[in-house]
Amino acid sequence: MRVEKIALNGFRNYDFETVEFSEGTNVISGPNAQGKTNLLESVYMLSCGRSFRTRFDRELIGFNNSSAEILADIYSYGREQTVNIKMSLGRAKKITVNGVKKKSSELSETLNAVLFCPDDLNLIKDGAAVRRKLMDNAISQIRPRYAELLSEYNKLYEHKSRILKDWREKPALLDTLDDFSEGMCRVSAQLIRYRASFAKRLNEAAPPIHSEFSGNGEKLQIQYKTVSSVRDPFASAKEIYYDICEHQERHRDAEISSAQCLTGAHKDDLEILINGRAARTFASQGQTRTAALSLKLAEREIFLDETGEYPILLLDDVLSELDVKRQEFVLNRIGGGQTLISCCEDEGISKRTGGKVLFVEKGRIR
Repeated sequence: MRVEKIALNGFRNYDFETVEFSEGTNVISGPNAQGKTNLLESVYMLSCGRSFRTRFDRELIGFNNSSAEILADIYSYGREQTVNIKMSLGRAKKITVNGVKKKSSELSETLNAVLFCPDDLNLIKDGAAVRRKLMDNAISQIRPRYAELLSEYNKLYEHKSRILKDWREKPALLDTLDDFSEGMCRVSAQLIRYRASFAKRLNEAAPPIHSEFSGNGEKLQIQYKTVSSVRDPFASAKEIYYDICEHQERHRDAEISSAQCLTGAHKDDLEILINGRAARTFASQGQTRTAALSLKLAEREIFLDETGEYPILLLDDVLSELDVKRQEFVLNRIGGGQTLISCCEDEGISKRTGGKVLFVEKGRIR
């Protein structure tokens, strides 16, 4: 799959710009703060209908504009397709594929993308939220139903959190607390099954990459961590639901006193082990970067296995954060699909990849 052409109208700092991409590697070069990441952001949105930088569509609309549009010609699953995303201030986003109205979660049926940015190099050392985000972004594209469940869960979590924070001023709010707790247990059970399956696949795909990357001297393991009362994350949703309800009942009073949601899939994590030791605690910076790279490249392999096509690989200024050895490893593994690399250097990267160079300055591309 590949993006052949994209037109941006009022998106971020692009007034109106059109660009054609090579089906292989595309090097997007230029000084900082000129629009390189904005271009990658627009391509990423074609896969899921949302930004990787903000939750709010209004922030994607350029200054002095009331609307923004992304229009792209895509080739995927053996045919040409057209994706259109329109955003307007005060209005719901409109998405169409080949003229047919779609939800954000349905875009993954047309295009998949794997993003790797500098923040991902902290994937191992940072808190659990970044590893949940890795799972959520990947699974949402592989399984559109997951994205719907995640959206439902987030709404339940927000409502319950508000109740726990405000019940002292409005005691009647506690009358609805158990309904939201039950809803979170129900949706958690389904999310957990998806996450356990993905973590298993990640643990199959990442270790061989990491072994090659580290010179066969290190063993990488990924273990899925969820609600402690869940006996088997691969069990039926019904069994997992009862396990989570048990945990919820035990922690209900603690939730009320602490004003925090203590039960549910929002506490999940991936534990990364290198040679049997927790990487977050014991790994060096070099080891954690190698592990993070291995996870992201494994994500790409999972997409290939799932769809039969490589996803679009987006490398947002990540090469400048890597030493030469790690740069070469990444560049040697990006063949087979379309890749967009943003960087401040053009000639060096283009020579090493044989890629097409696009220069971005002040929201213009040449």
